[in-house]
Amino acid sequence: MQRTEMWLYVDGASRGNPGHAGAGALICDHDHTPLFRLKRYLGKTTNNVAEYKALLLGLRKVVTLGVKDLHVRSDSELLVRQLAGIYKVRNEALLPLYFSALKLLQQMDHYDVVHIRREKNEEADRLANLAIDSHLQRV
Repeated sequence: MQRTEMWLYVDGASRGNPGHAGAGALICDHDHTPLFRLKRYLGKTTNNVAEYKALLLGLRKVVTLGVKDLHVRSDSELLVRQLAGIYKVRNEALLPLYFSALKLLQQMDHYDVVHIRREKNEEADRLANLAIDSHLQRV
């Protein structure tokens, strides 16, 4: 079933910078009903890398769903401003992630990437931290 409009909330977490990191993504339908909760442990990396990997985690899923109208929300000002072209991407580790995100976003008919306050992104944050916690409990 093709879904046309969705909301994607993303967050990355790193305990230490760099440190154990996780990515979280919440995908909601047009009415903000949660459809998918995604999380992934990323190993040891920086918070900025974790933010981009959370975005990629969610984007890859919405592309497989056939989404054409996407509203991305993140509490990372850096990520949002880089994707908007306000900030240049100078960090070598972020460049391939940035270009991968742009390539996926360009598959949409319409998208927006908007900064939100942390308290509006609690579920994505919880998922990112849960990915870290789940990994650390196993080691």
